[in-house]
This record gives sequence, C-alpha cells and structure tokens, in this order.
Amino acid sequence: MKNYVIGMYDKSQNEAGPKAKRDIEKFLGELDFQAIDFYFQGARKAELLSYKQSWWDIPRRLKHLPAANIFFQYPAFNQRTNQAILMNAKKNTAAKVYLIIHDVESLRAFSHDPAFIAWEIAFFNQSDGLIVHNAKMRDWLQKNGVHVPMVELQIFDYDNPQPMIETADYQGSLCYAGNLAKADFLQELHLQHQLHLFGPNPAAELKQQAAYHGSFTPEELPAHLQGNFGLVWDGSRLDQTAGKFGAYLKYNDPHKTSLYLSSGLPVVIAQEAALADFITSQGLGIAVASLQDLDAKLAAVSKEEYQQMQYQVQQVGNKMRRGAYIKTAVKKMIN
Repeated sequence: MKNYVIGMYDKSQNEAGPKAKRDIEKFLGELDFQAIDFYFQGARKAELLSYKQSWWDIPRRLKHLPAANIFFQYPAFNQRTNQAILMNAKKNTAAKVYLIIHDVESLRAFSHDPAFIAWEIAFFNQSDGLIVHNAKMRDWLQKNGVHVPMVELQIFDYDNPQPMIETADYQGSLCYAGNLAKADFLQELHLQHQLHLFGPNPAAELKQQAAYHGSFTPEELPAHLQGNFGLVWDGSRLDQTAGKFGAYLKYNDPHKTSLYLSSGLPVVIAQEAALADFITSQGLGIAVASLQDLDAKLAAVSKEEYQQMQYQVQQVGNKMRRGAYIKTAVKKMIN
C-alpha cells in the first residue's frame, strides 16, 4: 500500500499561487509519496472543465488506488472538484483521507456567507483529519464545528534554490513581495527607511523611499530580494490589518513569510497576525502593532540584535528548505 498526495492548480501560473502545493509534492516525494495532479486554466474554461474532471477524470484516476493514506491539498478549483476528490478518494479506496489546508475560504472569500461556511465545515468533517496552519486556525475551526483530528503545520516550507542572503550591514531596510495591487496600505506608507518592492501591478507613482525591482517567478525571486527585513502586512490601513486580506492574516500563514525566511531574511510582521507568535518566540524578526511605528522600531534594532535574528532565520530557513515542517506534520497525522 502506498501514500499519495493529490493537488489541483493552474500549471501555467507564474505567481506564487501554486508554489506551496508544488513544494509539498516535492517534499512528500522524498517520503516516497506519489503525486496525483489535476490542472485548470482560465476562469470560464476551467469552470466547464471541472464538470468533466468531477464526473470522469477524478473518479477514473482514484478508482482502486492501492493507497494507505491520501493527503489532498485543499482547496481545488471549486466546490465541485473539492467534493469529487474527497468523496472518490473515500469511496474508491481503503485509504485514510486527510486534508492539507492551504486556505480556509470561510475565513477569506466567503467570511460573510453562512451557507458556504456550513458547507466547508461539513466538508472538513468528512475527512480523517486536517493539517492546519497554526493554533489560531485550529481554534477557529474547532469553535465552528470541526471535530476531526487536526495537526498544526506551524509554517509552510519553501523549496528555495538560491543562496541565502547574508547582509552584514544593518540599515533598517525592508522588502515587500506580492501582488502589489492587493497591498493597499503601500499607498499610505511613508517611511524614512528604504523599501524594496517586488511583484506584479506596481503603482504608477511610488513613495520617495520605495523602489520597484520587477516581478519574478517564485524560484527566481529569492535571488533578487534585498533589504534587512521582509514585510508581512495586509489590508488598506497602517494602524491595523483591516479588510478581507487583513482579517485573514489573523488566521493564516502567508506564504511570503516562508519566502523571506528561506531566503535568510528576518521579518517584520503585524502583531495581530497568527504567525506573529512563531516569529517572535523563535527570534525570527519583530512584530509591530502599527506601520506608523515602523521607522522607530527599525531604528531601535541594534546590529548585534539583527545578527542574532539572522542566525535564527538561517536555522529555520534551512529546515524549510528541507521540507521539515510538512514532513513532521504528515508523520504526526498518520501516527
């Protein structure tokens, strides 16, 4: 009997979206897991394709699979494909079927939709267990009715082919990587320290201390990062993590955090973020309640303190490059 990991993603996408799923497949492959992938492309075309996948492709590929354990990287394209993968894995195999949670849509896109929340909670309870991001996500799921076993990932691993950044000179500079159209707070942020920006959709005009360096694939990006810290913040406001994306930061593990740490960069993270406890307890950076205090916080870090953060980041970053967090979580889930 074998172990399998199932994923569905847009294979042609160059942004960070599929990176976490691809990395998990690679790292679990090192534990002799076999990957089963389904792909989609384009909104309308993918919606039509999901009918064929649900009725034919998914049942056919999962039928009589000689599986002991199946880990499904949730979510797939839509509710239809999510349900098809889970139910066919349970109906057509003798395996235990677990979910590796990449996003809880009830906390993100459908946070004000009671019908969807009820569906997603019920869906989770059809599995044999969940690998969730962190304690904050686990607690919310338990409070809202999830009763299957849950294991906390702690943080996403990151397959990083580039050398780690080793910045000897501390200037309090920052970098921010992501879809810049979603980072509304950048339009309000006025810093004395240098800010380096990476990703698609930059603003037409940048603040004086900001510099845009382009958009790169997740594999190429670490080679271009610069600055002393990577910034983890979301929403439209400087004084709190507001809006849909800011609220989600209180429960999820943003993948950009893994990008920064696996590249050797300590992080500045929102104090309200679910990952803030992990960052501060491990000495991997600093948490801030408001970006209005950011200049003062950066100026207060001594060179010696920064070097200690760098050392801690290298220890954790090397674990992430080996897939240590997902491997540990999967072994714990099975056992």
